[in-house]
Amino acid sequence: MNAREYALDVLYRVFYEHGYASLILRKCPLEAKETAQAAHLIYETIRNYSLLEAQWRPHVHSRVRPRTALLLDLAVCQMFFADGIPAYAAVSEAAAMARKAEKGFVNAVLRTVAEKGLAVPDGDTPSDWSVRYSHPEWLVRLWIAHYGKEETLNILKADQKEHPVYGRINTLKKDPGLAADPRIVMVEGDCFRYEGVLSRSTWFQNGNVLIQDRSSQRVVQALDARSGMRVLDVCAAPGTKTQQTACMMHNEGEITACDLYEQRCGLIDQLMEKTGVSIVRTETRDACMKREETQYFDRILCDVPCSGLGDLSHKPEIRWHLAPEDIDSIAETQARILEACHDALKLDGILVYSTCTLNRKENERQIQAFLTRHEDFELLAEETLFPHANEADGFYLAKLHRKTLQI
Repeated sequence: MNAREYALDVLYRVFYEHGYASLILRKCPLEAKETAQAAHLIYETIRNYSLLEAQWRPHVHSRVRPRTALLLDLAVCQMFFADGIPAYAAVSEAAAMARKAEKGFVNAVLRTVAEKGLAVPDGDTPSDWSVRYSHPEWLVRLWIAHYGKEETLNILKADQKEHPVYGRINTLKKDPGLAADPRIVMVEGDCFRYEGVLSRSTWFQNGNVLIQDRSSQRVVQALDARSGMRVLDVCAAPGTKTQQTACMMHNEGEITACDLYEQRCGLIDQLMEKTGVSIVRTETRDACMKREETQYFDRILCDVPCSGLGDLSHKPEIRWHLAPEDIDSIAETQARILEACHDALKLDGILVYSTCTLNRKENERQIQAFLTRHEDFELLAEETLFPHANEADGFYLAKLHRKTLQI
């Protein structure tokens, strides 16, 4: 199997088996160079799916098998989004990969596309943007309704770029050699960019640094956790934010980190051991189940499950997996989690609610509804972190304070 054949197989699993490219690529059987080539083709095809389809669909007037359609998408991607691959080579390779009965069809369609060149809609309607930036039209319309046309356009453009991978220095195991490494470029606080593959670095393997998006780090900073506090992290796996919280507390106090699955709690335990954290206790439980403790925790972090619409640069397949009706179900789960855990917060305590999505129903409206139900909470701050602002994931965070009601 070569890079193109593997890419086609992964694309089929992404579009027709609801797979995620990043997870599939972890088990890639190819050599490093071919893996990189396949990954580039996979992600560029997913990111530009609507635009690729628009190049060849007008020239076809019969039903096309799903795998053949993806083969055409992949070939068009090679023509227009892969440097150094001549159009004739992309056509020839695709025809060679096609079934015997379809070789002539694939060859003819792709030759027509190559002759006409890349056609990109230049209008400013939601339909035009949906094709040009390869986002479902319902999503483009939702963002326009929530954030306006200018902000939506900025989001769409940002989603089509590969954002940097950010790291965070583990202050519990800080190595003096980190500062001298020319590949580490500090951004703010303990956040940095790494000029290389961070996951392969000695720093990462030894637990001196963690891979964590810049916006994700901002969420934990809003929690303002301090030494000696009791902290609840209700949806903690794989534990990156939990570990950052422990760093803020100087590994002094108590953190209860929860996840629905025992295996994922095991991932939290492994990360804490690797990074030198001793104050975390994991708990396998459903975050929607009401907690027995009342007024026990000084801080609660609710980084809840969400639609993931802020992370379409790193996980572009989300835009194709998600349907509008899915958001209603997700929002209901988020509300249940808030209801289940809020009473465990002490008076004068802080609860931070966060998502990695851009959708007011899951964000601002979720918090507005919660505050309407609970007059003993007040909003101290809220912020939407747009992906184009800092070349990072889109996030929303709300910082809530549990106040004492005056009688």
